[in-house]
Amino acid sequence: MGKAIVYYSLNGNTKLAAEKISAILNADLIEITPKKAYHDKGFKKFLWGGKSAVMGETPELMPYEFSAGKYDTVIFGMPVWASCITPPIRTFIEENKAVLAAKETACFLCQSGAGAEKVLNKLKALLEIPSFKAELVLIDPKDKPNAENEEKIVRFCEKLR
Repeated sequence: MGKAIVYYSLNGNTKLAAEKISAILNADLIEITPKKAYHDKGFKKFLWGGKSAVMGETPELMPYEFSAGKYDTVIFGMPVWASCITPPIRTFIEENKAVLAAKETACFLCQSGAGAEKVLNKLKALLEIPSFKAELVLIDPKDKPNAENEEKIVRFCEKLR
């Protein structure tokens, strides 16, 4: 069975990380996109995205293809918003919770500031699991590329082989 990377990316940092992880693990990429896009610049980006995350909103998503039977491992990827789960990923989990319970899971997060540990704990609680097989926190891998992030990605993937 295979691996799926289910991710949401607003500014491309999470997408870049997802693509790198996919290339190493030969995992399928499943990009989750809300029907109504979030603001990606300025004050509105933080106001509306943060409010949506803190309130635990579950926005309607564009159609996506997730054939759970093809995968034994599901890797979640998202940006950190206000120390909360990114709303499109919350929607995906709510829509697929029953099938996700039987899967091995991992998670990678991209952030500019802080809050990743809180997101990991909230995500475990939402999935009703004690731990992930692998966890990864990156600081702006697209906007601030560096060797440390690249090494972290390799170590994360080694845990998932």
